[in-house]
Amino acid sequence: MTHRGTPSWTLVDGMAETSGRDGWPALFTAAFRQSSNAMALVDERRRHVDVNGPYLNLLGYARTKLIGHPIFEIVANGPIATEDEWDAALHAGNFAGRADLVCADGSTVSVDWGAHVVVATGHRLALLVALSTSRRSLRRAAASTSDAPPLSPRELEIVELVALGYSGPEIAQKLHISHETVRTHVRNAMVKTGARSRAHLVAKALADGAIAL
Repeated sequence: MTHRGTPSWTLVDGMAETSGRDGWPALFTAAFRQSSNAMALVDERRRHVDVNGPYLNLLGYARTKLIGHPIFEIVANGPIATEDEWDAALHAGNFAGRADLVCADGSTVSVDWGAHVVVATGHRLALLVALSTSRRSLRRAAASTSDAPPLSPRELEIVELVALGYSGPEIAQKLHISHETVRTHVRNAMVKTGARSRAHLVAKALADGAIAL
């Protein structure tokens, strides 16, 4: 299926209240807020559930102008995906595309994005992450790591567990390795990706598609 422009970014503020194995891990909220990638969380009807600072900076809208409004309202000549296409994308779990978005000042910005679908509190939500944009004002963390060495399978495994909300000792017990080994793998992953914190590491790994939750 060709995704012709369904917009791209997402994460939920309120979901932090349901942190835990069956809810939205609190770490995701921190990653969402700290990420330099524009992100938005949209529901099954394509309405904005939450947006982060870079998303607002990219488009120039006030937060209140977006939350609760369908994302296709700011897609140039949108909506450009039918309801059936959107539903199929949600069932696919991971999808990507490009969208021309209309900014608050009337200009447009082209965005390449990746999306990952999660189920939280019984609802399907799409986390949309901007991977690249024509706007130079957007800090493109994902693009900056293109020449970095890839994470090893063990590093990816540990980063994914960090993203799921496991602590260092819990990861060590789960993988039958020492806590210090876990910390070493996390440090190495941060060096490779240029992440400033564990939350930033998770955000970059999600944006790069290195992990899919």
